[in-house]
Amino acid sequence: MAKTFDPRRALRLAACAAALAIATQAMAQDAPLPSWAEGATRKAILDFVAAAAEDGGPGHIAPQDRIAVFDNDGTLWAEKPAYVQLAFAIDRVKALAPEHPEWKTAEPFASILAGDMEKAMAGGKNGIAKIVAATHSGLSTGDFAKVVEEWIATARHPETGKLYTEMAYQPMLELLAHLRANGFRTFIVSGGGIDFMRVFAEKLYGVPPEQVVGSSGKLKFDIVDGQPVLLKTPELDFVDDGPGKPVGIQMHVGRRPVAAFGNSDGDLEMLEYTCLPPGPNFCLFVHHTDAAREWAYDRQSAVGTLDKGLDAAAQYGWTLADMKNDWKAIWPPGP
Repeated sequence: MAKTFDPRRALRLAACAAALAIATQAMAQDAPLPSWAEGATRKAILDFVAAAAEDGGPGHIAPQDRIAVFDNDGTLWAEKPAYVQLAFAIDRVKALAPEHPEWKTAEPFASILAGDMEKAMAGGKNGIAKIVAATHSGLSTGDFAKVVEEWIATARHPETGKLYTEMAYQPMLELLAHLRANGFRTFIVSGGGIDFMRVFAEKLYGVPPEQVVGSSGKLKFDIVDGQPVLLKTPELDFVDDGPGKPVGIQMHVGRRPVAAFGNSDGDLEMLEYTCLPPGPNFCLFVHHTDAAREWAYDRQSAVGTLDKGLDAAAQYGWTLADMKNDWKAIWPPGP
């Protein structure tokens, strides 16, 4: 007899390799960061973490202050050729189209349905905002989480054919585990939607929902069929990108981080907030330099632009993780 598809089980299986890597690294502290090549970058990370955990040392950081923040797209998992959440929103447009006949002539929906993504994206941020508002609202937070869970359990990257959950970066999974093994609390601080990321962040990264900070739409409390629910509305509430990231950290975390990890100019203010004040701290940009195993891009890229951030890293002495030379592996091992 055929088995019923269980998206929760599928998601657990898809994240199995990543979860195993996290657990392995947490236990194997005699050889941390095995996917990082020997060199200055790996040494800088290990030295900072060791100093933070050393009682009485000049780099010691009190346990309650060991806060590390990570961007998601392009820092913890792949963001090319388009952000994962945008791929989700586009698939939602196609799924919801029968309920919205007006989309056949209204942009950017008409172009999405016609398969003309270049025209659909011509509206820039305003067009994307319309897509997100139309596809992320009208549901309770619980129902939205189920939709995301079902989608991400099977959705595959258009170029690699991998599940998106298989495209988390193995070196960053090891880094998350190493920080937590040394008393750090790890937070995701991303421009992505907070309700979207909270569905998979704990399974994939070991980051619980309460430690995810992201962009959000407004919510409305209601009683439906005798049950309390939070309904997602089309109105934008908060954008957790650029200068919004330090604001989001203050709102959700309440402590200034001592370590920050990003990959683009959208993370610059988060790194400035973390590493410009005096005291032990650590900031790192993931620099996408590997066109063979992933993609090579920085200053001129339309997605994940790293221009001002490169200049700031050179000015302030922040660490650049050269993906081509510093990472021995990109993706977790297969199941």
